[in-house]
Amino acid sequence: MCAGFVSLGIGLLGIILPVIPTTPLLLLASYCFVKGSEKFAVWFKGTTIYKKHLEEFVTNKTMTLKQKITLNLFADSMIAIAFFTVDKWSVRVILILVVIYKYYYFITKIKTVKASK
Repeated sequence: MCAGFVSLGIGLLGIILPVIPTTPLLLLASYCFVKGSEKFAVWFKGTTIYKKHLEEFVTNKTMTLKQKITLNLFADSMIAIAFFTVDKWSVRVILILVVIYKYYYFITKIKTVKASK
């Protein structure tokens, strides 16, 4: 439960601060709440934060094109910082492989849907 609240708190900060990844932290919070307490799982899934950022992905494994682009641009910028600050070529190769796999996953495993109005 504690990990769920910590992830939720940091994820909420991610809505305001662009350097903190919101969606992965909210997914982690959801997982922790489901494992920790049915009552908190029901509460969390009823929040507007869950419904806005996670519900569609969790239920249907779908995202809008805007969500995919936003998430990938953020992830790419964080990976680019690591890529340019690390001197070891082996770490750079791993980072490039992570980016390749990330795009493979987003293109082939997560269906793109039109934004609902």
